[in-house]
Amino acid sequence: MKKYYTYIALLIFLILGPFLFSHATISEIIVYSIVAVATNIMLGYTGLLSFGQAMFFGTGAYISGLILKAGLPIFIAIPVSTISTFILASIVGYFCVKRTGLYFICLSFAFNQMLYFIAYVWVDVTGGEDGLVAVPRPEFLTNSLSLYIFITLIFLICLFALRRVVSSPLGLVFQLIRENPSRASSIGYNVKFFKMISFVIASTFTGLAGSLYVMIHSMAPIDQIHWLKSGDIIFMTLFGGVGHFLGPILGVIGYIYLSDTLSIIWARWPLLMGLLFALVVLYFRGGIAELIENLIKKYKIFKKGLDDEKSS
Repeated sequence: MKKYYTYIALLIFLILGPFLFSHATISEIIVYSIVAVATNIMLGYTGLLSFGQAMFFGTGAYISGLILKAGLPIFIAIPVSTISTFILASIVGYFCVKRTGLYFICLSFAFNQMLYFIAYVWVDVTGGEDGLVAVPRPEFLTNSLSLYIFITLIFLICLFALRRVVSSPLGLVFQLIRENPSRASSIGYNVKFFKMISFVIASTFTGLAGSLYVMIHSMAPIDQIHWLKSGDIIFMTLFGGVGHFLGPILGVIGYIYLSDTLSIIWARWPLLMGLLFALVVLYFRGGIAELIENLIKKYKIFKKGLDDEKSS
């Protein structure tokens, strides 16, 4: 029943979202929710920390933007950018999973910086430091509300697909590798191969999200492919709660809302976000999702105590 309640709450949020936030902000929340839930497959379920997810998000945004600027329909732009991201993720993942721990992180960071440099210097194609601008929206998505509905529909499809991955035997293998890679290897699983699968799944869905992001502001900013954006993605996922399937969505909502609010109040708002991140890592390892679960448990215990007192 708890699962159903969380999904009902999510549906209510998707319906009320356009009334709670501006259409651009809520569309960004939904796009980054795809990224965070996909990253959680790799980080929370498989135990792989990558600082290269921005390269896939930016790649999806740039390719989709270039296709739309060429006058081709969105139904070509999204599949082509997603497949291109899949190919890139397969190549990068092949090299990254050869190493573990800090070396895996450094490799993903290095590839991210390589792609960022290419986007920065290839001005004729990517626009350089100005980013890819003047990306047209399809005619049926010129209205910001219709764009939000379109993005939300794709989000729900992605959520269903990722949920199937987590609840499948493949998802159990990911969790086994996270808990004890040596045990997984000893019983016959090719740990590197399954790590690569997890990496490619997370990165491909991240690229798909990037292909949607480019339509929100009709541009692909260069900072969307910078490694600092990879840090933001990791923060959102951890802030919401790794290991909880829908937890990262809470992290995205909290991060975007707080960054938008704090940036208006104080120019040095990243200091507060850094402090918040430190508190989450130190005291709330399960993020907002675990905090909410603990509060619900304490409420049930308190309520049960009151009921026992009344009955006695």
